[in-house]
Amino acid sequence: MNTDPLLNHLVTAVLVVSDDLKLCYANSAAEQLLGLGSHRLTEHSLQDCCQLLSIDHQLLRSAIREHQGLTVNTTNLITLDGQHHTVDMTLTPLEVEPDQPEQGVLELRQVDQQRRIHQQLTLDAQQQAAQYLVRNLAHEIKNPLGGLRGAAQLLSRELEDADQREFTDLIIEQADRLRNLVDRLLGPQKPTEHSLHNIHAVIQKVLKLVSVTLPDNIHLIQDYDPSIPDIEMDQEQLQQAVLNIVQNAIQALETEEEGGEIRIKTRTQHQVTIGTTRHKLVLALSIIDDGPGIKPELMDTLFYPMVTGREQGSGLGLSIAHNFARLHGGRIDCASVPGKTEFTILLPLKS
Repeated sequence: MNTDPLLNHLVTAVLVVSDDLKLCYANSAAEQLLGLGSHRLTEHSLQDCCQLLSIDHQLLRSAIREHQGLTVNTTNLITLDGQHHTVDMTLTPLEVEPDQPEQGVLELRQVDQQRRIHQQLTLDAQQQAAQYLVRNLAHEIKNPLGGLRGAAQLLSRELEDADQREFTDLIIEQADRLRNLVDRLLGPQKPTEHSLHNIHAVIQKVLKLVSVTLPDNIHLIQDYDPSIPDIEMDQEQLQQAVLNIVQNAIQALETEEEGGEIRIKTRTQHQVTIGTTRHKLVLALSIIDDGPGIKPELMDTLFYPMVTGREQGSGLGLSIAHNFARLHGGRIDCASVPGKTEFTILLPLKS
């Protein structure tokens, strides 16, 4: 029986390594974890593809050659592209022919994935509660706001002095501004009609919009996977979600004298859990900037309405982006340290 299709359905990364730690096989989860395809992986040794901190490579070689099992809990793994993961590692020796090199099965199970799933479920529950509160408050604001605007219009018609009408015009203008803010808070909560679109066409529209006012010292870098298929989407919603995140990145870099760069990267990932559903294939759209990073105290509430780290910010951009991703069955992840902030929009793909 061919076990490859079965192993490719596992969430656990499975690698077959020889006694000199050359990689002989990698399943889909291993490709995703290490960020390399199986053909590239099998051309290298384990230490060329990642760092397993706190594990001596000589210990792995000895365990394979001496047919001894080995288990290490919660070790740190660093991939070639600098991604950090926390994994549980298990090494199981394989029975091979006498004239063949010794081999072992290396299982790497991400424990940070469970932590991420728990955090997402908690975030979704807390954000839904916050949105429920905000929506109720917005409705309460909207009703008297309409009466206030109507009264200002009636008063404006009775006033003959142009200087006095300036005050009623100001009331109407500010009432309209508040109404627009409330309308954004009361944005769509149910999926709209979706049709097939190319995600890169959506991104290009966003880049065209921001390039008009982009400072000269901020550079946009496009790093696309052209093989990604079209997605069932509301094109305007996803365009707005990407635009909000890119604008946040630009605003973060504008505070730096030397500017910086924003990388927009698209890739596919296998066996990704979103909420409580595991998807065989998802799109990972990452917006990465090398700005100052996000304050740690904001990370837990980053996607809440009205939460912002900028003095002039409304705190709605990321909340709206998160909501649009949710309406597409996806999620947004964020990782930030000084010098690198990465937002990743994950959307299910039809495999």
